[in-house]
Amino acid sequence: MSQAHEARSEGISYQELIRRDTVPPPTTLTLENPYQAPLVSVPVRRYTNQAFHELEMEKLWPRVWQMACREEEIPDVGDHIVYDIGRYSIIVVRTADGVRAHHNVCRHRGRRLCDRAGHAPSFICPFHGFSWNLDGTLRSVTSEWDFPHVDGETLTLTPVRCDTWGGWVFVNMDMDAEPLPDFLGDLPEHFAVWRPEERYIQAHVAKVMRCNWKVCQEAFMEAFHVIRTHPQILTGIGDENSQYDAWGNFSRAITANGTPSPHVPGEPSEQEIFESVIMHDLDDPPAPRVPGDVKARAMMAAHARASLQAVVGEDVVLTDACVSDSIYYTLFPNFHPWGGYSRIVYRFRPHENRCDRSLMECYYMSPFAGERPDPAPMHLLDADEPWTNAPELGMLARVFTQDTLNLPQVQKGLEAAQYDEVVLANYQETKIRHFHTLLGAWLT
Repeated sequence: MSQAHEARSEGISYQELIRRDTVPPPTTLTLENPYQAPLVSVPVRRYTNQAFHELEMEKLWPRVWQMACREEEIPDVGDHIVYDIGRYSIIVVRTADGVRAHHNVCRHRGRRLCDRAGHAPSFICPFHGFSWNLDGTLRSVTSEWDFPHVDGETLTLTPVRCDTWGGWVFVNMDMDAEPLPDFLGDLPEHFAVWRPEERYIQAHVAKVMRCNWKVCQEAFMEAFHVIRTHPQILTGIGDENSQYDAWGNFSRAITANGTPSPHVPGEPSEQEIFESVIMHDLDDPPAPRVPGDVKARAMMAAHARASLQAVVGEDVVLTDACVSDSIYYTLFPNFHPWGGYSRIVYRFRPHENRCDRSLMECYYMSPFAGERPDPAPMHLLDADEPWTNAPELGMLARVFTQDTLNLPQVQKGLEAAQYDEVVLANYQETKIRHFHTLLGAWLT
């Protein structure tokens, strides 16, 4: 590795910071695997060209594992959801034998069988009334006498591969694809300590974005943008000295909270750091005072630990890093679960089969005590609605507003660009480089 690729911020490294924590981190967070790839630029056409979008529709989405829903959204036999990705539509349904998936297309004349999520003992086409059992086998043919040439054994719904991990349901339209555990690699091992299967959907907000799905998701794959996009949090976030790693089909960034950005001049007080992290405004009630002998990071962790312990159980060790830091993973191509005890999970996908429209989704996946709460339904915001129309997101709605002000302008800029490639940083945009390296391999 050349010296240029070894260059890092002069700020304290994440590994050095967590060695000082009052409660040490799990082994997962001590792992380091810097990504090295020759790719340092990305063709503009990947974001702006409808033909490239169609290439993704041909060679990526029909062949790759992708998250479709949570198991808790289809708890009972007959419960089903509709997962759309570009021109494709998939039914995910709970059957007596587990979770299955089918292409959402009638085998008679091609109408979509289901328009939305629901519950039914079978799937009946609204057009002519052909019906199929939940497992995809043919149930009935309208005017059967007129179809002597149809073999009921073969006129099944077109199957889609389906598997689960951590309470999430994944689908793959390629029946010959590698098994999901092989695709995930070591990702389940990273998350084992955080028990994602023991979370529920506290909130689920989706917003139509006027940009390519990759433009949208790449804004949430690095902390490099904090200095200009979120300057109000610089005093309490280690943005430039975040850690970036990649393994197989997934990558990770870890951004420490409760430590000042290397961009901040001087040495802010622990009180200033604490108030920056909790996004304390002048018109808010007075923030708790940080004692003189306590670090803001330790106080943050102590406060979070006190509220979480009763929910997750006394047997769970709540380390400073797991309750304080931003630990954000990306599973290729579009699934972004956060580690630790952050509630955030993102998904990004094309919208209406257009290269310049996308759907950004944010889930709040919360731990719970006692009986599992019902999952929150998706709250859909159109392109003109602000994130603040989703009060269930709390202060994150304000942060999203800052992020998403950039994105339509990025799309417009790329569409007007008089150059062929955008350039990427060696380290801080590691996750984006990793993603585009994988994307290129899938599309060849």
